[in-house]
Amino acid sequence: MDLKAMETVQNTEVIQIKRALLSVSNKSSLVELAQVLAAKNCEMISTGGTRRVLEEAGMSTVEISEVSGNPEAFGGRMKTISFNVESALLFDREKDASEATALNIEAIDLVVCNLYPFKKVWEKGGSFEEQIENIDIGGPTMIRAAAKNFKYVAVLCDPNDYDWVQKEIEEMGGLTYASRKKLMVKAFELTADYDAFVSTVMSAAIGQKTVRMTFEEGIPLRYGENSHQAAHFYREKGADISIYDIEILNGKALSYNNILDINAAIEAINDAPAKHACSIIKHSNPCGFSEGAEQLATLELAWQGDPISAFGSIIAFNQTLSLETAEFFKIKDEDRSKRKFIEVIIAPDFDKDALTYLQQNKNLRVLRFDPRKLNETKKDYRYLNGSLLEQDADQIPSHELSSVTDLSTDLDREKALIEFGLRAIKNIKSNAIAIVRRKGSYFQLLGMGAGQPNRLIATQLANEKSKANLRNEFSGEEKDFEVYLKEEMGNAYLISDAFFPFADNVELAATFGVRKIVQPGGSIRDKDLIAACNRLGISMVFTGTRHFKH
Repeated sequence: MDLKAMETVQNTEVIQIKRALLSVSNKSSLVELAQVLAAKNCEMISTGGTRRVLEEAGMSTVEISEVSGNPEAFGGRMKTISFNVESALLFDREKDASEATALNIEAIDLVVCNLYPFKKVWEKGGSFEEQIENIDIGGPTMIRAAAKNFKYVAVLCDPNDYDWVQKEIEEMGGLTYASRKKLMVKAFELTADYDAFVSTVMSAAIGQKTVRMTFEEGIPLRYGENSHQAAHFYREKGADISIYDIEILNGKALSYNNILDINAAIEAINDAPAKHACSIIKHSNPCGFSEGAEQLATLELAWQGDPISAFGSIIAFNQTLSLETAEFFKIKDEDRSKRKFIEVIIAPDFDKDALTYLQQNKNLRVLRFDPRKLNETKKDYRYLNGSLLEQDADQIPSHELSSVTDLSTDLDREKALIEFGLRAIKNIKSNAIAIVRRKGSYFQLLGMGAGQPNRLIATQLANEKSKANLRNEFSGEEKDFEVYLKEEMGNAYLISDAFFPFADNVELAATFGVRKIVQPGGSIRDKDLIAACNRLGISMVFTGTRHFKH
C-alpha cells in the first residue's frame, strides 16, 4: 500500500468507544454526552462529583478505585494517578497487547476531562492556599497520556466539542483518526496554557515578573513589509478583543503593512468622545484627523489635512458608514482624476447601499470593526530579538492643564480642542508636532510633523503643512491671504508630544503666526520658554504628561 493510500485509511479509521473515563470540573453538557456513550453500551469509569452527577441522572458507572486499585485519598488529591489507569491509556494496542493482558490492563478508549478552575479561583481573589488546592495534577496526567496515545485513544477536554463528538459517535459508533488527532492537539494546547498560567501566578507570588503569551489561528498575509518577506498574522489566545477579528467584506488580501496601519487607524479614534471621528493613516501616522457632528464633514476635514498623503491611505470611522460618506471617494467617477485611491476603509458597520457602492472597487478592502471596542486595552507589548517590552497603554482620560504665560488661556472653553490635539499627538510618531484648530463646530488636524530626530524640524514641517493647507482652502484675493493665515494660525493650537528643549521651537512657530502652544513642560529651560512666549505674545499651556510614540 502506498503512503497516500495508507494516509486515507488512517484518516478514516474509527475506534469504537467501549470504555471511557470521565472526570470533569466543568460539568456542563456532561449528562448529554454520557447518555450517548451509554446508548452505545460504553462502560463509564468516573470519579467523585462527576460520578454523582451521572448516577443522579440514572446512569451506572464504575468507581475509579475499582480500576486504580486504590481509594481516593488525601482530600481528593489522589484519585486517578495510578499504574493501572495510566497504563490503560498509554499502552500500544498492537505492540503491547499481550503484555497488557498479562498485567490485567483493560484499555480505556476515551478520556473526558477538564481541569480544576485555577484561573477562576485566581481571578476571584482566592487565597494562595486556595490557588494551590486548585492546581490539577491527575487531570493533566490523564489528558497528556490519552493525547500521546491518540492513535488508539480519544481525549475530550472542552465542552464546546461535545456536540460534534456526540454526533460522530452516534453516526459512526466511534471517532475517526482525524478527529482524534484534532482533539489531541487541543489537549496539548490546554495543558500547555494551564501550566503556563499556573507558572506565571506562582512566579508573581515570589516577586518574579513573567509573561507567557500564546498566539493561534495563524494566517498568511500577502507579504511582509516588503514583497520578498513572508508574513503571518496570529490571534492572542483568550484575548477578549483583537484586531485579528476584523471582518473583511471586500477587497484583496491584507499585507503586513496594512495590518500595522489598520491598527494605527483604529487606535487613533478609539477614545474619541465626538459623535463622529475619522482618522486617515499613512505609514502608521495620522495625516488626517477630525471629530465632529456629521460624518461626511468630518471626513472632508480629515482629508483636507493632507490630500496628497491620503493617496493610498487607511481610513477609519467610529460610526456606521453612510452612502453619502462613501460617495466622497468617487470610486467609479467617469473622470478618473476625481477618484480617490485608498487602500482600506474601516467602520463598525456599513449601510447596505454604502457597502454595495464600495464593493464596485474589487481591490478596495472594506473592513468591519468597531474602534471603540479597543478603549479597554491595558498593556502594550513589543517583541525585540529575543526580548519583550511591556508598558501600560497610553491612556489619559483627562489632563491637568495649566496656563503658564502672561497671556492666559480660557481652559474651560478651550479644553475640548486641546484634548483633541492631545489625542492626535499621542498617535503620531515622535518627535511629533500637531497643529489643530476649531473649524465651525468641528475639530481638525491642520498639519503635523512626525518621526523627526530633531523637534525643530518637526515644528517646521507641521507649520509648513498647515500653511499649505490654508493656502489650498483660501478662496479670497491673494493680497488677503496673509491676513487669513495670521488669523487661522493665531487661533490654532500647536501641540508637542514632549517638552521643548530650547526656545527656538517657540520662535520658529511664531514666524508662522502661531499664538497658542501646548506642551508637557518639565524642561530645565521652562523659564526661558515661558519668557520667550511672553516676549512674542504667545500663550502656553502645560499638560504635565508626555506622549512619545516610538
